[in-house]
Amino acid sequence: MERLLVLPILIPFLTAVTSLLAWRWRWLQRVLGLIGAVALLLASMGLLESVRLYGIQVVQMGSWPAPFGITFVADLFGAMMVLVAGIIGLAVTVYSLVSMDAQRESFGYYPLLNLLLMGVCGAFLTGDIFNLYVWFEVMLIASFVLLVLGGERAQMEGGIKYVTLNLLSSALFLAAVGILYGLTGSLNMADLARRLPGLPSQGLVTASAMLFFVAFGIKSAVFPLFFWLPASYHTPPVAVSAIFSGLLTKVGVYAMIRVFTLMFVQDVGYTHSLILVISGITMLVGVLGAVAQNEFRRILSFHIISQIGYMTMGLGLFTPLALAGSIFYIVHHIIVKTNLFLVSGVARRVCGTYELKHLGGLYRSEPALAVLFLIPAFSLAGVPPLSGFFAKLILLKAGLETKQYAIVAVALVVGLLTLFSMAKIWNEAFWKAQPHGEPGADKELVHEPENLSPLNKGLYFAPILWLAAITVAIGLRAELFFDLASQAGQQLANPDIYIRAVLGGR
Repeated sequence: MERLLVLPILIPFLTAVTSLLAWRWRWLQRVLGLIGAVALLLASMGLLESVRLYGIQVVQMGSWPAPFGITFVADLFGAMMVLVAGIIGLAVTVYSLVSMDAQRESFGYYPLLNLLLMGVCGAFLTGDIFNLYVWFEVMLIASFVLLVLGGERAQMEGGIKYVTLNLLSSALFLAAVGILYGLTGSLNMADLARRLPGLPSQGLVTASAMLFFVAFGIKSAVFPLFFWLPASYHTPPVAVSAIFSGLLTKVGVYAMIRVFTLMFVQDVGYTHSLILVISGITMLVGVLGAVAQNEFRRILSFHIISQIGYMTMGLGLFTPLALAGSIFYIVHHIIVKTNLFLVSGVARRVCGTYELKHLGGLYRSEPALAVLFLIPAFSLAGVPPLSGFFAKLILLKAGLETKQYAIVAVALVVGLLTLFSMAKIWNEAFWKAQPHGEPGADKELVHEPENLSPLNKGLYFAPILWLAAITVAIGLRAELFFDLASQAGQQLANPDIYIRAVLGGR
């Protein structure tokens, strides 16, 4: 059982190393990347099944007992996130086989992709607050190189904003870790959860909690710390945009939920109420930004910000049902948002641009793509019976139960505006006729359309179809997924379960 816990970290690490050794053979890097992605998915499935059957899994590295050694922990929440990372890793790897250009592949795209997945899985499984910082830095380094790989001007501009704000986040994170260590003499999260309530200086604990909130808020792109995201996520190749949109900000949300359910629960009236207010503003500002955009990927980038508000809403409400809703929503959103970015990439290949005014006619020329767009688009807007409807329904029910009517009203309005912006993409890219003539001043935004071969078209559509099928399956089997999310929410709402699993009788 313990081997399953380290495999999601070990597999992408070994894949990255072997891919580096195959630096001169691009075809071998592709094969190794695909094998590694399949292996990661299988390992993550085994880990979730093990946690579901046998409870929280813990590994103490080097035989040092907690809280002295390095601890890896997999509860239901962490195991579910690792599984979704495996799903997205495989989908993006398959998509990259046809979408990624030879130059970027030759300069280490597949090793970097696997280092990113290693950092993501490490963040989901670590039981040590300092090692959480370390895994964030692994992700930051890999993601920054992926963002600027190719050296295009827009990439460099977006990459500078991205890395500057994330380095600021890392500095705040490290400062908060230092304060906690000075207060408690421990870095193990379970041990911190045990020690923090007994400290005499609770004001300093709340101050450190706010430092963590700002650090994780930057990484998860909540209001008003989000402006780096729409400035950068639309600049790299679409495969990179897709995995960024699916996983990177969700690691920040995961970390926020973890520390504010396990460690910082002494001043809920202040900390979690602030999180709830920020969630509502994040939802509204993000969706208004999306409505104002006219470029496919920029609309989707602003929607990432908006949907982060739904995920942190459950944390702000802080009930078992609300936490279950947040978990359900995170899983749903990772799959849906990644899929929408992959769809945008095919639209760009067929029409030569991401600009909506230069797109058109995809409903007639690519009817399968139109259907595959509607599934995640409707799910993002919360249309039944897709996954997004049930994710929002759980959160709205939790909001009504706690009588937080303002956040419920905001969530409903944002859902309508999300549907409006998805309809805007549908009308411009799919429904209206293909525009003709010279693009004029925007000619640099339009590239030569491509005629996709049947093999390439199949590789483009396979991951999109797979993710769309998962979205439909979650909606049709919502009760099954809600039961799993509910169990994970119960574990988060009862931190003693996590503490006992890690520390045992200590």
